[in-house]
Amino acid sequence: MKTEKKAVCRLCRSSQIVSILKLASTPPANAFVSKENTKYEQTKYPLELFYCENCTHVQLIEVVNPIELFENYVYVSGTSSVFVEHFSNYAKTIIETYKPSPKNYILDIGSNDGTLLKFFQKMGYSTIGVDPAIEISKKAQEDGIHTINEFFNLDTSIKIKEQYSTASLITANNVFAHSDDLIGITKAVKNLLSKEGLFIFEVSYLVDVYQKTLFDTIYHEHLSYHSVLPLVKFFQRHDMELIDASRVNTHGGSIRCVVKNIEDKRPINNSVQNLLDLEKSLSLNKKETFINFANNIKERKKELRNFINKIKAQNKSIAGFGAPAKATTLMYEFELEKNVLDFIVDDSPLKQGLFSPGLNIPILPSSAINELKPDYLLILAWNFADSIIKKNREFIDSGGKFIIPLPNLQII
Repeated sequence: MKTEKKAVCRLCRSSQIVSILKLASTPPANAFVSKENTKYEQTKYPLELFYCENCTHVQLIEVVNPIELFENYVYVSGTSSVFVEHFSNYAKTIIETYKPSPKNYILDIGSNDGTLLKFFQKMGYSTIGVDPAIEISKKAQEDGIHTINEFFNLDTSIKIKEQYSTASLITANNVFAHSDDLIGITKAVKNLLSKEGLFIFEVSYLVDVYQKTLFDTIYHEHLSYHSVLPLVKFFQRHDMELIDASRVNTHGGSIRCVVKNIEDKRPINNSVQNLLDLEKSLSLNKKETFINFANNIKERKKELRNFINKIKAQNKSIAGFGAPAKATTLMYEFELEKNVLDFIVDDSPLKQGLFSPGLNIPILPSSAINELKPDYLLILAWNFADSIIKKNREFIDSGGKFIIPLPNLQII
């Protein structure tokens, strides 16, 4: 399937975009395949970051067709206990802080299996989910989460408004990085929000990506790598205002942004200026900064490869733990192929029995650790390393070792 190559910045439409980082080409990060399909080679797409010299937004310009990426999506929020707890706290914090009107409903863009909306429902709110993944939407609907199985855009938003009136709160978690048409989504949000309504979204934060060398969060689903400076200008152009930007620890480091209509009189929180100052101090508004970032990735790769070569020379076996989307970028960039990883375990039943995108490494349930007894487990879902290690103490007790590849190489 062909990709579309953007010629302008996704936020400000400027043509002043320049390449700042080229990673190994990969298939789509969640394109797991069945055994019979491993005989076909999967298409790999370029993975290259660009910087806008006009508004400083960092982005991919190679756009893979979203139907290919999301219609048969296999990521489910509810399988991660860490995320379930995160969404529980998130819902509570939003309701306590902003007190959205219960007369209107709460809408979640990219609602997945409805994990977040369930918590809003428990607090007495009506909810609507919008998600393009067919099977996951069907499952959410069966679980009592009213879910519209579509991509969220202006047309969808007009239909929803006609049927249900306006929303007091619209949330979007990570999907504000997933869409190529952020202008369209913002217009759709503005159309659907009540006058005092808020748009709250969480995305991976460029500060964390840069400081911790989280290059594996760069993959084709994530088209934008957000920072506060370009977002402030972007929302102003759409008669909206960013009034709060707080850091949260999901995905190795994210920001939660709160946006209101311009006519709403709520003040702007100091958090926005604090993060603008932080970004300036790190020179994230200069493209030269990202040359250091590229050099750090090379260092991390050298460090991990040296360690792997050493243990492979001792005939030790290594398996992977976790098959998140970021693992695809990590495995291709660090050359973690079949000759390195014997298999990968993952708790999601949707991935078990399938093979990893492009490299065709089998995905097995965690019971395989006891059965196949690898010497080392390389944690590919490294942002959940603490809870993974806690849950698998017996692997360490029986002499096994964990490898955490990022942000810094650690052997546990």
